Amino acid sequence: MNCKSLFFLVVFSLALISGVFAQKKVSILGDSYSTFYGHVSPAANLCWYGVPGEKKENDVTKVEETWWHRFIHEHGFQLERNNSYSGSTVCHTGYEKADYSDRSFITRIHNLGVPDIIFVFGGTNDSWAGVPIGTYQYNGWMKADLYSFRPAFCYLLASLKQLYPAAKIYNITNSELSEEITDSMDEICRYYAIENIRLHDIDKQWGHPSVQGMRSINVQVWESVSPILEPSVPWPAKN
Repeated sequence: MNCKSLFFLVVFSLALISGVFAQKKVSILGDSYSTFYGHVSPAANLCWYGVPGEKKENDVTKVEETWWHRFIHEHGFQLERNNSYSGSTVCHTGYEKADYSDRSFITRIHNLGVPDIIFVFGGTNDSWAGVPIGTYQYNGWMKADLYSFRPAFCYLLASLKQLYPAAKIYNITNSELSEEITDSMDEICRYYAIENIRLHDIDKQWGHPSVQGMRSINVQVWESVSPILEPSVPWPAKN
């Protein structure tokens, strides 16, 4: 083997190793469960956890205790963007039927950076606020349709697949939501071939995950994500 061939072999090997061990970038599209003051983007997004001067009956006091921080740092990922907004709904309808189009999940879909993995973690406020459920609608959305949960969630997943074709998308469904919201997310995720991680037995304080609950979310999310990670093959290698 001549020097030129050896040089190209070394470069190729280094590139392959870099691809295998490069940190995968994670973006989160979430609500209060994924917030922590000073760690969301845009920074003006309302937060529930870690807000200076606010005392809540919840033992999560450090960003390191959140589910997403644990997931990223325990498993070697990199945070690309945490676009979480406390109190936000998937659809444009909020509490007391207010217009939440300024903060809804479907409004924030364009601000997730360039991720390898996207976690969608919403539906909690839609359930708590009793938003209109609507009908399953997989195309032809008008703005008026997006004030109901089912058409909005369909639009959300369809748009994410189109905007981030190289990313692996996961939906996370909170425990203790209404049957309509939970079943709707299941059905729509199946339609778009997106894995739906249905959480169970999440400890909560004041309606939000405690430190123990955050640990449980991290574990349950990792159980769904880990089977696709093959250290001998640059991820993603499967569809």
